[in-house]
Amino acid sequence: CSSPSRGPRSGWGGGAALEFPAVGPSAMAASEGSPKRKLQPEESVLSLVDVLEEDEELEKEACAVLGGSDAEKCSYPEGYVKRQALYACNTCTPKGEEPAGICLACSYKCHEGHELFELYTKRNFRCDCGNSKFKNMTCKFFPEKEKVNAVNQYNDNFFGLYCTCKRPYPDPEDEMPDEMIQCVVCEDWFHGRHLGVVPPESVDFQEMVCQACVSRCPFLWAYAEQLAVPTVTRVTSEMDGGKMKVEVTDECVKRESTAALPDDIPKENETQEQAKDKDKERCNGPSTSMSTEPKSQVVVNGGGICPEEKGARSTCRLQKLLADWGVRKDTAIFWPSSWRSQLCACQACREMYSELEVSFLLDECDTVLAYENKGKRQQESERRDPLMTALSSMDRIQQLELICEYNDLKTELKDYLKKFAEEGKVVTSEDIQQFFEELRSRKRRRIDGMQYYCS
Repeated sequence: CSSPSRGPRSGWGGGAALEFPAVGPSAMAASEGSPKRKLQPEESVLSLVDVLEEDEELEKEACAVLGGSDAEKCSYPEGYVKRQALYACNTCTPKGEEPAGICLACSYKCHEGHELFELYTKRNFRCDCGNSKFKNMTCKFFPEKEKVNAVNQYNDNFFGLYCTCKRPYPDPEDEMPDEMIQCVVCEDWFHGRHLGVVPPESVDFQEMVCQACVSRCPFLWAYAEQLAVPTVTRVTSEMDGGKMKVEVTDECVKRESTAALPDDIPKENETQEQAKDKDKERCNGPSTSMSTEPKSQVVVNGGGICPEEKGARSTCRLQKLLADWGVRKDTAIFWPSSWRSQLCACQACREMYSELEVSFLLDECDTVLAYENKGKRQQESERRDPLMTALSSMDRIQQLELICEYNDLKTELKDYLKKFAEEGKVVTSEDIQQFFEELRSRKRRRIDGMQYYCS
C-alpha cells in the first residue's frame, strides 16, 4: 500500500537512487536530527532478523518508487511523462541557478558522483538533463535537446528546500521528530506540524492537499464535508482560563461524517470495489440524453453552468454538496484512496478544474499509488523464475526433459548438502564446484555408455 508520508532526501549520484528507502511513515517520523543515546536496559534491541525484514520492506518501497521509471534510458523522448522519479543536481544547478530536474537514468549515467536531491515523483515532467540550464555539459543519452521544457513546473524542492519553512530534509538544525507529507496538487513536501492541523494516522489517508492549494481550490471543502479523513484533533471556540480548548474528537468526527454521507458517497466501511460497482450501476442506468424535458441552469462555484432537468435534482454532484457546505477552515485536507472517483465530472466542473489547473484530479492513474503499483508489477515480472521463463519457450518434449533434469539436480544437490549438515561442516565454493564437476562427469559417462541402434 502506498503511504502518503514519503520523504525527499539528498545524496550523491550513481548509488543515490538505491539509497531511497527512507520512505514510509516510520522512517519519516524517525528523529534523524536528534542526538544519539545509549539504550536503556528495559529498551528492546533489534535482532538480525528484524533488521533483514526491515531492509526487505525498505527495498520493496524503493522498488515501488523506482520501478515505474527506466534506469537504462533517458525519459526525454517520451515527452512530458505522466509521472516519474525525478532528481535535481545541486552540483550542476545549485541555488541561484535556474531549477532543473533529471530522470532516473540520467542520475546514474550523466550525474554520477554529483550531489543530488531526490524529489520522489513529479507529474507531467520532461527531463532537463543537458539543456540550456546545464552549463558546459550535455546529456550522454541525447546530446541534442530543446533549450527549455516550457511545460515543466518547478518549486523550491529542486534546490533541496521543502515546506512553508523552506528547510532541507533531513534538517540538521531540527531535532523535532516529524514526518514529511507530499501535497497531491503542488507536490511540495510539508512537515506534519506545518499543515494547520494535526494529521490523522498515516494508514488512514492516502493523499493530502496543503493549505495553500485548498485556498486556491475552495470547492474541495464541499467534498471534505463528506469525504475527508477526520483529523486527530479539533479546535473549539470554548475558552478555559484564557486558553483555547482542544478536544480529541477523532472517533466522534468519524461517526458524524460517516452518518451524514449521501447515497452516492462511499461510507468508511464500504470497500473500493463496492463503490466502483455503484459507479458502474449509475453509468449503466437509463439514459436521459434524449429527453425532451426543458432544462434549467445551475451556477457552480460562482462560474460554470451545469444543466439541470426540470423537476429533478441537479446532475452536478458538487451542486448537491454545496447546499450543505459548512464552514471553511484554514487547514490542509486529508483524503482516502477513493476520493478522486467521487469528484463531479460534469462539463461545468471540468471547465473549473481546467481553469484551476487541477484536471489531473479526475485521473485515477495520476496517483502515486497507481505509479507504485506499476513499478511493483514491473519488478515482479523481472523477478520471474528463470526456469518458468525457459519452459515457456520450449516445446512439450523439451519441457519434460528440462523438468526431469531439474528434479534430478535438486535431489542430488539436496543429498550432497545433507552430508555437510549432518557433519556440521561449512559449505565452501570449492565444495559446490566439486559437486558440479562430479555431476558433469556422471552425465558424460551416461551419454558415452548409451547404445545407438540404426533401423
